[in-house]
Amino acid sequence: MNANLMKLCGGVLLASLAMPAFAAGTADCHVGSYRLADASVVDIAASDDGTLRWRRFDGETGALHMTATGAWQGTAGWTGRADGLSVRFPSCDDIDFNGDSGRRMAFDVKDATFESHGVTLVGRLVMPKGTDEVPVVVLVHGSEPDSALTYYSLQRMLPAEGVGAFVYDKRGTGKSGGHYTQDFDLLADDADAAVEEARRLAGARLGRIGFQGGSEGGWVAPIAANRVHVDFVIVCFGLAVDVIDEDQEGVELQMREKGYPPAVIAKALEVARAAENVVVDDFKGGYGELDAVRAKYGSEPWYKDVHGDFAFFVLQKHSDAELRALAKDFDWHTPFYYDPMPTLRADKTPQLWILGGEDYEAPSAETSRRIKALIAAGSPFTLAYYPHAEHGMTLFETQADGSRLSTRYEPGYFAMIRDFARLGRLSGAYGEAEITAPK
Repeated sequence: MNANLMKLCGGVLLASLAMPAFAAGTADCHVGSYRLADASVVDIAASDDGTLRWRRFDGETGALHMTATGAWQGTAGWTGRADGLSVRFPSCDDIDFNGDSGRRMAFDVKDATFESHGVTLVGRLVMPKGTDEVPVVVLVHGSEPDSALTYYSLQRMLPAEGVGAFVYDKRGTGKSGGHYTQDFDLLADDADAAVEEARRLAGARLGRIGFQGGSEGGWVAPIAANRVHVDFVIVCFGLAVDVIDEDQEGVELQMREKGYPPAVIAKALEVARAAENVVVDDFKGGYGELDAVRAKYGSEPWYKDVHGDFAFFVLQKHSDAELRALAKDFDWHTPFYYDPMPTLRADKTPQLWILGGEDYEAPSAETSRRIKALIAAGSPFTLAYYPHAEHGMTLFETQADGSRLSTRYEPGYFAMIRDFARLGRLSGAYGEAEITAPK
């Protein structure tokens, strides 16, 4: 799985299949949002392998790599290509960002522990300084196994814009107890417990409150919103189809963009279905069908290009025994055939869906069609569609081998999250987003 998937607010379903747990490294004291001398803000976040990642609210971003002199040198986006940026941290509260001095912003922070289904979850409320009422966004995980408390930048980027954020490690990750799961129903109850804890901690400062969920969180947050009163739901690169349809749509999109004709795509979907059935059966069965499609199509030149969101993981293995050995490691209770449409039809909470037209991991065509149909039928939903964005709402470069390197976030992406949390609607333009709003 490529390195672009874990960008900000969620990973794809089954991200744990290929993603190692991240290590926070030695640069934790530099993590924070900094107000620069020109009044702009840059956020510095922990990343994997000891690097840092900077983000601006307009979507610009890059990685920072520590040098032997103690300075940090930049690379553009996720490309690994030097961008000439030089950053120094004179102290844990100060920054020199390419010649612009800045100071870490202070927020009102309250740490939290709360219970859900007998499991202790750990989180924190991050609020702008002051006594005014502010909206609060409860950040709902994607399927990533790492700690939201450590890696979610929105917990600072939103307060820097006057919007509170409640972040928590979902069960089985980071500091929280329990076992990792992809049980949407259980995760929705956890999210509701997080809302109640955020309400308690915010007290008199609480204005509006709602969910923001990325990827897998796009299934979880609407369920949670049907069980507890919230003022809004924001879904980033989520899906209104089931998990199997997600993978099938991914295969179809990828094969079509590689130039394969419909007849080949139909065969690729047949291969993917056999691989998907092995995962659905917890790696305990489905091998007869899998062996049959391998024998039938394994020597075809297109076979190597069948990827999807998780079918590739099965297809890249070389023996049934190797796959069977995985069963004990992936007991995640994933609801592969969960249909989100009844939940969405019943949901009266205003929702913002932010989708990307080039999303391989959560293909958006059918989800976009379904959200538009709900809007036409009177649901209080808004769709923001970025034609050129991939998973994570990033723009990218395509390499000669067809792989992608992400360069930055879509302009307007973070602003629409802020504005919908504040107002429950969008106002004006947000980069290239094509917006479908309720009548």
